[in-house]
Amino acid sequence: MSEMDPSVVFGSRLPLAQAYHDSLATDGSTRGFIGPREVPRLWDRHIINCAVVKQAIPEGATVIDVGSGAGLPGIPLAIARPDLQITLIEPLLKRYNYLNEVVEELGLDNVTVLRGRAEEGPIKKAVAGADVVTSRAVAPLGKLAKWSLPLVRKGGEMIALKGSSVHEELERDAADIKKAGGGKAEVSTIEGTTIIRVPRVN
Repeated sequence: MSEMDPSVVFGSRLPLAQAYHDSLATDGSTRGFIGPREVPRLWDRHIINCAVVKQAIPEGATVIDVGSGAGLPGIPLAIARPDLQITLIEPLLKRYNYLNEVVEELGLDNVTVLRGRAEEGPIKKAVAGADVVTSRAVAPLGKLAKWSLPLVRKGGEMIALKGSSVHEELERDAADIKKAGGGKAEVSTIEGTTIIRVPRVN
């Protein structure tokens, strides 16, 4: 969990991050996307925790956020890195609607929202060839690789935010990752956020 100052992470775009925080704390909470207990921890545990992943993403990259939910990590990344072109993929209508509202309210012109699942044909067709696919708390690693890696161009990578069990997941799902076209996975920590990076090699 990160304890960084939001102004360090977001710089001049801090007002946008604050507006997103306020939206999650009110609308996001009443609509059931964020648990009431999480509201006091939104900055450290959710928003900054996601935004610091910006350090792992190359300049001007196209990014697909799979199973975006209430917009984590996609929206904090879009705020922190306006150079990125980000597509949020979310199957549930009520979350999809919320994401569209947030994008419009914050004026995030580098974000597109699509309704559907990453493994569905039309979604694959719409977004395949991305530089990076991100996800947070979506599925076990093997499943995630199966959904994410086909959306990444060869040489691009999947970046998943994971918890402390990531090494066990990696051991268990190594064959699935390879089958999905993934290369050697790398686990690292950025400002308290654990991520796993899997390059697409074929």
